[in-house]
Amino acid sequence: MFRKLVKKCARFRLPYFDFRPPNVLYCKHMDYRTDKKQRIVRVEPDSPAARAGVREGEYLLAINGEPVLDLVDYEYLTAARLLRVALLGDGGEERTVTIRKRESEPLGLAFSTSLMSEMRSCANRCIFCFVDQMPCDVRSSLLVKDDDWRLSFIMGNYVTLTNVSEQELQRILRRRVSPLYISIHATDPEVRAQMMRNRTAGRLMERLTRLAEAGLRFHAQVVCCPGINDGEVLDRTLSDLYRLYPAAQSVALVPVGLTRFREGLTELQAYTPEAALRMIERIEAFSAKARAEQGTAFAFLSDEWYLKAGVPLPPYEAYEEFGQIENGVGLLRLFEREFLDALSGRKPLPKRRAVAMAGGEGAYPFFREVYRVLGQYGIDLTLHPIHNEYFGGNVNVAGLITGGDLIRQLSGRLKEDTLLIPQNMLRECEDVFLDGVTLPELASALQVRVLPVAGGEHMIETLFTI
Repeated sequence: MFRKLVKKCARFRLPYFDFRPPNVLYCKHMDYRTDKKQRIVRVEPDSPAARAGVREGEYLLAINGEPVLDLVDYEYLTAARLLRVALLGDGGEERTVTIRKRESEPLGLAFSTSLMSEMRSCANRCIFCFVDQMPCDVRSSLLVKDDDWRLSFIMGNYVTLTNVSEQELQRILRRRVSPLYISIHATDPEVRAQMMRNRTAGRLMERLTRLAEAGLRFHAQVVCCPGINDGEVLDRTLSDLYRLYPAAQSVALVPVGLTRFREGLTELQAYTPEAALRMIERIEAFSAKARAEQGTAFAFLSDEWYLKAGVPLPPYEAYEEFGQIENGVGLLRLFEREFLDALSGRKPLPKRRAVAMAGGEGAYPFFREVYRVLGQYGIDLTLHPIHNEYFGGNVNVAGLITGGDLIRQLSGRLKEDTLLIPQNMLRECEDVFLDGVTLPELASALQVRVLPVAGGEHMIETLFTI
């Protein structure tokens, strides 16, 4: 299936196609000659495509009579066992090859881009958009606003559906794309249009209803802005989404993130500890009712609410399958469980070891308590909360800490020769922080060994092997 073919970057998000290949394998009268041609850059050796004689450099036109617009079409159409593949050569000659393969066996073709088309950008101007709050000297890649339903399905990215045409919505339904990850913010049409500054944003519930009627599923996200989409507006949003359960699988609520770079933007306020506590009480009451009725909490608060209010996080079991982990829902409890499980059965080190660790200010009290247990294993860990000077505002999570802030705040303070940092401070698959500082530059500036750790289990493995 598709999830076996695409590398996932989000844990617990395993999208799937509800594969229902077309009954008609090929219609020679179907017009598949569109402007969309997919150039084949590689044919995997011994693959079904290679055995059928497909050649590198040819263009893929259609599969079983249907044009291939992008990766979604390609994976859906190639799931069948019998394929009629229309190809175009460099010289303009067209030919069709027949391929027989196992169901869901990869066809064995590679194309110039992973999506097989350009990424779709955002058509909104959301009043809370984090990209709009970036400093002017930030890397250009951080200013990209994607809003692509294909990436929602493949990678778990949240999308608004405001740039999805009726034709594209029909394709989502026809291709049985599920689950999607959808940014809701408000189901009240006027409030949503106002928040996203897009007059088409108010059509959301009609589209969500069509997804539900088609048997497709989605997860929802609400970025809460004080006085705008909380209170009664949020009650309506939760009620509207809950009526669509189980198509609506869950909804995550996260507080708005505000940086110090908001000049000329809509005036917004951060949640106070008192307001965060009221939100917790409101949502936990809703979730208790949902759990009694449907066996699921349905609505989940990100960890930030509890940290802001200064109250304990819910227990590990409250997060069910951790379906909203990328919204920071249950992230700390998951880390704690992995950390303690990996620590269980370990013997104390023969010689005491001192290490330092840097993290965000927001979760500092939580991690300080979690790490106390290390002392009895011969590990003296000094935890350094890093204030986010780069972004400022109420940004205090580890994933947005920059190399420059680490250097400024830790220089001359480290007594240990090893510094651990969360892996999510770095750009994926690269040793680069958000501000362009590299991992070797950080190590050189602090004169220590810097080791990124990814999760609780990896942290324990690192501590016991360095």
